[in-house]
Amino acid sequence: MKTIQFREAIQEAMSEEMRRDESIYLMGEEVAEYNGAYKASKGMLDEFGPERVIDTPISELGFAGVGVGSAMTGNRPIIEFMTFNFSLVGIDQIINNAAKIRQMSGGQFNCPIVFRGPTGSAGQLGATHSQAFESWYANCPGLKVVVPSNPKDAKGLLKSAIRDDDPVIFMESEQMYGDKGEVPEGEYTIPLGVADIRREGTDVTVVSFGKIIKEADKAADELAKEGISIEIIDLRTVKPLDYECIVKSVKKTNRLVILEEAWPFGNVATEITYHIQANAFDYLDAPIAKINTADAPAPYSPVLFAEWLPDHEDVIKAVKKVMYK
Repeated sequence: MKTIQFREAIQEAMSEEMRRDESIYLMGEEVAEYNGAYKASKGMLDEFGPERVIDTPISELGFAGVGVGSAMTGNRPIIEFMTFNFSLVGIDQIINNAAKIRQMSGGQFNCPIVFRGPTGSAGQLGATHSQAFESWYANCPGLKVVVPSNPKDAKGLLKSAIRDDDPVIFMESEQMYGDKGEVPEGEYTIPLGVADIRREGTDVTVVSFGKIIKEADKAADELAKEGISIEIIDLRTVKPLDYECIVKSVKKTNRLVILEEAWPFGNVATEITYHIQANAFDYLDAPIAKINTADAPAPYSPVLFAEWLPDHEDVIKAVKKVMYK
């Protein structure tokens, strides 16, 4: 094992796949000359040249469309959005072309493309730069949605996403790029759609994904001091979702808390809640608790922002609530 940053894991995954397959290229704002807005493509221009590491104008609709067209005709593009907030400018290409072309063409075209970049909040960035889009894209048939929480998963999942023959939304975080973690030295991939039991426990299942799962880790450490054992499931892939892993855990712990950095209405936690009540209702000893951001745009004020975004204290309260403590 070696210890590297999240951004380095992303760079290694892209570079290894580009060495393996000449049809793969990276395109987006500042990915080449500037080494990426968050340095996730550092050194790639020097190795692969300007025909495979391509700087674009500030035109998400344009370069998303170029990527979709080239994917339909034999290439495997990686399209980087500086933030998924900007993907809203190009969402027509993602939803109406990338996600649907296989069905609309009767299987004559597929679209092996990865759209990647940061999602969610990153501190004082204001209402238009702090939105979580996982459930938005997971709602669209034809898209796979991946949200890694650590460098090892980021590298293994991104390699699988690049090799996938269908479009993949790969979501990161500005606040995770500097995170360090152990990553295997050799070649490896992590299959899409398989959750990870990040921490085994017996009293309550906590399901989460992405950077906010760190708050579940903090809560589990605090609760362990009180003799409360938490099982943490890292979804890793939101679509397809590993329902089986969650059901199996709930049948063991009989309680479920879902932590998600998203607005409360119609999100990933809502889907999980429905599935568990439909398939594991008799095993529940308490109502399911879900933890989300406040039902409001992200505030700029740091005081208000701290109230808006869930933290480990919210997880502790939810766990004790479902345990009737």
